[in-house]
Amino acid sequence: MSDSEAYILLATSEIEASIAVKRRVIEAHLPVVAAIAGLVVETLRRGNKLLLCGNGGSAADAQHIAAEFVSRFRRERQGLPAIALTTDTSILTAIGNDYGYERVFARQIEALGRPGDLAIGISTSGESASVIAAMRAARAGGLATAGLSGATGGALRDQVDLCLCVPSQNTARIQETHITVAHVVCEIAERELCSDPIL
Repeated sequence: MSDSEAYILLATSEIEASIAVKRRVIEAHLPVVAAIAGLVVETLRRGNKLLLCGNGGSAADAQHIAAEFVSRFRRERQGLPAIALTTDTSILTAIGNDYGYERVFARQIEALGRPGDLAIGISTSGESASVIAAMRAARAGGLATAGLSGATGGALRDQVDLCLCVPSQNTARIQETHITVAHVVCEIAERELCSDPIL
């Protein structure tokens, strides 16, 4: 077997595994996806904002999702308020230095969050201490909370109002599904909040 043929087999296996996880979400987890979408729509319709956080690949997902709302997803429209709490290096390093890394998102939620806002915590394991602390701070501040996690949801599941627990232990598969679900939520929000045509 040539290298090219081996790569094609590996690529096929990986893509099929990703499809299988998404199919399990379709079969068993769409009610929570719809509920999270509804919470996002309600939050934005009231004029409140989304606050998103995560670490590593989940930090990138938080930024990706925030960008879809602030810029646009598929429709030309007014920007929608969403903030990724993962982007300001001065804030992150100041909080990490003064209070410890576990507080990097919680402190920002205390500063920026208002009752009626929605905090979204992303953690593939559900055990990220900084994300869990953020959700606790959000609840204490009167914010709604949602989580994107994997497998059982870990400790995050008990700290949020709604949690999508992607049925996988594989970090890559979980992250791929998180961004797919986030795009679905963006599509629902745009359909509900604006009447502009798809670009």
